[in-house]
Amino acid sequence: MTKRILIIEDDPDILEILNIIFQDEGYDIVSKRNGMSADEIGLLHPDIVLLDVRISGCEKTGAQICAELKAFTVTSHLPVLLLSAEKNLAMIASSCGANGYLTKPFDIMGLTEKVREMIKY
Repeated sequence: MTKRILIIEDDPDILEILNIIFQDEGYDIVSKRNGMSADEIGLLHPDIVLLDVRISGCEKTGAQICAELKAFTVTSHLPVLLLSAEKNLAMIASSCGANGYLTKPFDIMGLTEKVREMIKY
């Protein structure tokens, strides 16, 4: 069964790059340019969530969405990987319960390896 990646990223160029990378790797991709609630994410049944910390036009930060996912029983098991250029990304990831993080700009090979590791693909 194909693994599904939910990507929440407001930058259309980065979103397109991530779509291409993971489609080439054989994943089913769902991409969003704005935030989502834990309920909405749960309905998509992703195997992992790649989440930007700053999402323009969204009332919640990626860290808040992550914390909501981890607090919601249906989605608490989902691995969440934060992607951001924030200087204190390690602290942000730790405080919201993210399973991992990568700073932008990220290494493509490192990103795909991290995702594979996180979902045991």
